Amino acid sequence: MSPAAGSLPVDRRSFLGASLALGATALLGGPKTAPGAKGLVLEEATVEGLQAGLGAGRWSSVDLVRRYGLRIQALDQAGPKLRSVIELNPEALAIARALDAERRSGKVRGPLHGIPVLIKDNIDSADRMKTTAGSLALVDAPPPREDAFLVKKLREAGAVILGKTNLSEWANLRSTRSSSGWSGRGGQTRNPYALDRSPSGSSSGSGAAVAASLCAVAVGTETDGSVVSPANANGLVGLKPTVGLVSRSGIIPISHTQDTAGPMTRTVRDAAVLLSVLAGSDPRDTATREADGRKDADYTRFLTKDGLKGARLGVVKNLLGVHAHVDAVILPALEVIKAQGATLVEVELKSAAYDEAELEVLLHEFKADLNAYFAGRGGAIQDLAGLMAFNESRRAEEMPFFGQELLQQAQAKGPLTEPAYLKALETCGQARREITALLEQHRLDALVGPTGGPAWLIDHLNGDSSSLSFSTPAAVAGVPHITVPAGLAFGMPVGLSFVAGPWQEGRLLRLAHAFELATRARKAPRFLATIQVP
Repeated sequence: MSPAAGSLPVDRRSFLGASLALGATALLGGPKTAPGAKGLVLEEATVEGLQAGLGAGRWSSVDLVRRYGLRIQALDQAGPKLRSVIELNPEALAIARALDAERRSGKVRGPLHGIPVLIKDNIDSADRMKTTAGSLALVDAPPPREDAFLVKKLREAGAVILGKTNLSEWANLRSTRSSSGWSGRGGQTRNPYALDRSPSGSSSGSGAAVAASLCAVAVGTETDGSVVSPANANGLVGLKPTVGLVSRSGIIPISHTQDTAGPMTRTVRDAAVLLSVLAGSDPRDTATREADGRKDADYTRFLTKDGLKGARLGVVKNLLGVHAHVDAVILPALEVIKAQGATLVEVELKSAAYDEAELEVLLHEFKADLNAYFAGRGGAIQDLAGLMAFNESRRAEEMPFFGQELLQQAQAKGPLTEPAYLKALETCGQARREITALLEQHRLDALVGPTGGPAWLIDHLNGDSSSLSFSTPAAVAGVPHITVPAGLAFGMPVGLSFVAGPWQEGRLLRLAHAFELATRARKAPRFLATIQVP
């Protein structure tokens, strides 16, 4: 069971503080503990670098857990108060000790052995942590009966689940005027590059935490943009896999058509390492039936310095000329790609054509899929109607800034046999056909373009105000999409996206890795109060 179950404080901030404090005490061995590990620098540390130190005996997994715990205390709970971590795992230290013992006995499970990983708070873990999708409605719910399939795979690979990250509540399908990174349970996550800017969402906490080096890598989830958009806003590599490559069982759902989980990391290599662990077939998720036959055992094998040489890439021209500061980053990045030996071809995507149909699909599936999740989880909240009633009863805590219009719209939808749903589903199916046709017609390895605009100001009065996005075509089509840092606009990150056909994650990693090596565009955040304008 989760700590203090049955005697939780009513106040959200008190509860969140108690959860983090309990986890921190368990991780650090007491409030005055100051662990050593000489030579260990967490800022911008890679999985490969941390693993090298573990193998050489310069530090242990226990050292990593304690040092990350201290960094989370310093940056998330104090200092800039990023609020990216919603809960720390009180069992992490014990898990780390067991993995250190395995290493001493000669057993190393793989590149994630002993590496702390954060996961989004909509991913089930059958331990002393909660799974709430950021909502107070699930704080008292029974703990999940078993780990999400991807959590099982992480544990089998030797990863230490360090804690859970904040998110846009219900993965941002709650209001038409929401603020990304805000949840009733976790409050407002902040962008470590400029604290008054949005971290984007819905994997806001995962994005901010990785950017601030509060963990080595994290897992986010995406229905449309929820991995790649916060990765763009926080200067990260974010990979949305082909729908069906990574299991969704044990993840609080929005849409069985579009949902997936994916890596959020500071380097392409770390994304490849994490994807190698996450990918695979799961009997509980029929969408993954092809995954074992399609996945690669080790995605790092695709990473070469000359990965752009000879590539043909379709530049999505309707994403350019939208935002001058984005163009100032992306146009030079495209020149780098050409200099690396790639051929660029202009193409156009009709992403706006799917917006209405996509929402129709998501609202229908959210109602059906969330009700099924509630039924399996048990507890006081038994369906979407019960969730809405809870929010009304706790309006001051759950709806101080924005409402639940999308929940209401979803509740009004009928079953998945409705003609409106089936028609929208067919319309959305055209997205994959359009992308496939473009790739085949122009003999392209991938599409390329800006991931999105720089992070906007956090605005609880008006909600989000993003300027452009490349997420929808790949999301609706269910095909893979990777974003990689391309540069800064007034100190705020801007990412470059590569999108390919289904099951082409290895190809995208190859292209993104070569671009990353050619540009070295990622810069660590400085936790500024606001952007600095020349």
